[in-house]
Amino acid sequence: MLALMEALADIQAFVESGGPILYVIAALAFVMWTLAFERFWFYKTSLGKVINSTLDVWEARAERKSWNSKQIRVALISRVSQQINQNLDVLGVMVTLCPLLGLLGTVTGMIEVFNVLAVTGGGDAKSMASGVSRATIPTMAGMVAALSGVFVTTVIGRIAERENQLLEDHLTMDH
Repeated sequence: MLALMEALADIQAFVESGGPILYVIAALAFVMWTLAFERFWFYKTSLGKVINSTLDVWEARAERKSWNSKQIRVALISRVSQQINQNLDVLGVMVTLCPLLGLLGTVTGMIEVFNVLAVTGGGDAKSMASGVSRATIPTMAGMVAALSGVFVTTVIGRIAERENQLLEDHLTMDH
């Protein structure tokens, strides 16, 4: 319990040194990782059932060579593909927003540094160091969140691409 209290105190000190923009970056990273885990969960649990039911619908067709059959095949692939690719664009936007929010924190921190310079005439080094710290920590936090997001969205994107291709390969038009 003591270790948890110390960890929370360290997190609180980190957030206070970086400014309130860190709360926004943390919330964005939390939502981003929640959506990523939801995608992994969908791929591991529900996607197989969706693909099998789609294959059953396709295999139940007696005829698969006509123009109508081709259009039905495209519609089936499109429906499953929509489920496979759900929230991938949102994840990409979140990855893009993280470093931008970090830069926003940098700008607000630099404004504080300039304010200290204007008030003290540059003689208060401790206040200036605090402002510089407040300017750089959000950038670091935004970059760390974005880098982790780039990794996870790349992995999820490749899984989605592979699953889409496998579905197209399984919906054969042989008879």
